[in-house]
Formats: sequence, C-alpha cells, structure tokens
Amino acid sequence: MKRNKYVVYWLLTGCALIFIMVLVGGITRLTHSGLSISDYKLIHGTLPPMNEQEWQEAFELYKQYPEYQKLNNHFDLEDFKDIYFWEWLHRVIGRFIGIVFILPFLYFLITKKLDRPTTKKAIILLIMGGFQGFLGWYMVKSGLVDRPDVSHFRLAAHLTTAFVTFAYSFWVALDLIYPDKKEVDKKLRNLIRFGLVVLLIQIIWGAFVAGLDAGFIHNHWPLMSDGKLIHETVFIEHQPVIKNFFEGKSGVQFIHRYLAYVVVGIIAYIWFKTGQTQRTALQEKGLKMLLALVFVQFVLGVLTLIYAVPLWLGIAHQIGAFFLLAAMTFTLHRFTK
Repeated sequence: MKRNKYVVYWLLTGCALIFIMVLVGGITRLTHSGLSISDYKLIHGTLPPMNEQEWQEAFELYKQYPEYQKLNNHFDLEDFKDIYFWEWLHRVIGRFIGIVFILPFLYFLITKKLDRPTTKKAIILLIMGGFQGFLGWYMVKSGLVDRPDVSHFRLAAHLTTAFVTFAYSFWVALDLIYPDKKEVDKKLRNLIRFGLVVLLIQIIWGAFVAGLDAGFIHNHWPLMSDGKLIHETVFIEHQPVIKNFFEGKSGVQFIHRYLAYVVVGIIAYIWFKTGQTQRTALQEKGLKMLLALVFVQFVLGVLTLIYAVPLWLGIAHQIGAFFLLAAMTFTLHRFTK
C-alpha cells in the first residue's frame, strides 16, 4: 500500500467522483432534467449559457424537441434554467472524471508508478469510462426523436455501466491496498460471485423502473395492489407475456420488488455459510457491512414505493444500491484468492 499510495488515492478519488456523478444523475432523472441539453459539445459545452441571449438560444433549441412540444410547452425561461442546471452539472462531472483519470494515468505511466497488471487494468478502466460517456449520449439521443423520454433500456445500460465501472475501480484499488493473497474456500467465493451477479440484475431492473416511471404505480406493500401480487395492468395487450417484465411498468416493478427478497435471502445465506468457517477481521467487516446495508436498502426501497418516489427517497435508494455494491465488491475481494 505504501509504495502505491498515490495510485490508490487516484483510484479511490475516481470511485468518489463516479458516486457523485451517479447521485447527480439520479437527481437529473427524478427532476426530468435529462433532455434539457439537446446538443453535445465536448469543449464548448463545459460552460453554461453566460448571458440572456445564450440562454434564449438554448431555450429555443429545447423547444424544437418532443419534451417541450408534448410535455413542457408551459415552460418559461426560468423553468428551463432549473432543469438545465442538473443536466449541465451531470455532464461537467463526467468531463471532470475524464480529466482526473487520464492526466494522472499518463503521469503514473511516464514515471513508471504502475506495474504491468495495474497498467492493463487502468486501460480497461479508460475504455469503460469512454464507453460510459458514449452510452450517456446514446441514451439522450433516444429522447430527441419522437417521444419525450429516453429509452429505459439505454438508461439501464448507462446506469449499470457506471456501477460496474465504480466496482472495478474499487477492485483495482483493493488489489493494491491488499496485495497479499491466500487460499480461500472456492464454494464461498462462488456463492458471493453469484450474489454479485444477482445484485447487478436487481440494479438493472431498478433502472428499468426509473426509466419507465414504474415507481409511481402500485404504491402498496407487501402486495402490489388490490390484494394481488400482480395488478391486472401488468399485461400489455397484443404482446408476448415475457415482454411485460421488460417493457411494462407493472411487470418491471414486479421483478424489481420480488427480486429484492432474493437479494436479501442470498446475502443472509452468505452470512450463514461464512459463519461456519474461520473468518479474517476484514472478511468479518465486509460481511457485517453487507448484511446491514442490504436491510437498509430493502427498507429504503419499501419506503420509496409507499411514498411514490419523493426526490430525497429516490436518491437515498439509489445511494443505498451504490454502497451495497461497494460492500459486495469488498467482501468478494476478501474471499478471492
């Protein structure tokens, strides 16, 4: 750790910035601000409109697209400025992350602070970051054609890639912080890997729920509504049943809410199985964080649903997912050879 401490600080700073970006992205989504900037300018777009004329030009451009024409035609310039801020901030943070990653990476590369394995991992991170930026542009583009909303599939890809990039950055940092390796129980390692995969699937369906605004219906718990597991509106007419669980509001909420029980069950089972083995202090710490966070996240999910996604609860639920993924990543790293 001591020899690589500045590289570790660099990687952990990247993790913190990705966390902030996901937080601002969640606010952008929940305030319906994501389509306020309809053109992409990598350099010039770093600065917001600086005077009244530039604001008016940006507003006139916004008026040319479906969100204004079909949803927000009652907006005046001040309303537009409110939604513009969050999307602008989200994009600026993305650019800042790129600078924070690339410049130190080049410095560490030139000064030979990175060994060969870490260099390869850093290049993978660079590719993931670039792909994340592309997905952001690709997502916004889907809401500028004929409907005033982005594709929930593209939203899920954009959000999940951010989560995975964070997890991998954290993993690379952990490799440097804890370079010592030891034999581990492969069955336990594979069980935690399985838990990580299920958690990522849950995050994907959470993005589907956000993209379809599916949290604003069936605001009951533990059943969905009317005393039934699935409300009649779960089925979209003239479509195969399976598509309802990918494209229907009720269907994606059904998957997300009941997959939450599976995530809790798997993590509780991980805790039970590891309790039968000799655990290190760090393994114990990771497992405790994992168990505590999954129950906090479950409660936040229930409250978010019952209260029909108020902004602060929606953001708290997304932050909870972030910390839960971090705890799962840390725990898996400690149980990996």
